[in-house]
Amino acid sequence: MPAYDFRCLDCQHRVVLRFSYAEYATAEKRCTRCGSTNLRRIITKVAIAKSETTRFADLEDESTLDELADADPATLGRFMRRMAEETGEDLGEEFNTIVERLERGEDPESIEADFAVPEDTLEDEDNDAEAAAAAETPNETTEPA
Repeated sequence: MPAYDFRCLDCQHRVVLRFSYAEYATAEKRCTRCGSTNLRRIITKVAIAKSETTRFADLEDESTLDELADADPATLGRFMRRMAEETGEDLGEEFNTIVERLERGEDPESIEADFAVPEDTLEDEDNDAEAAAAAETPNETTEPA
């Protein structure tokens, strides 16, 4: 049953009344504090449920992405925060730090430099991965007959 918000014009109390759609037009609306019928309807915020697909489609809107191309750091940070909220997942402390710095207006390139992984570290990781893969591959030597 829907809830309707009213303000009593006599005592200024906010009143929430519940009526079915059919009852609303004919139901007597009274203040629960003073009993007055001198009520004014208050229109409150409405939550609109969206599917995950719709939420992500809104983020992929071309006009939004075009605006980000020349956006200031704070705008970029707000967009990243909104994206994170839409996923509903904790993206970690590093992500939160980056977003906070962007929202303060810091230059994205200086933030990237602070979080950059040195190139030689990436090469070492690639070499380690190749060595591990080679160690797991069985040796295909054949014995002479």
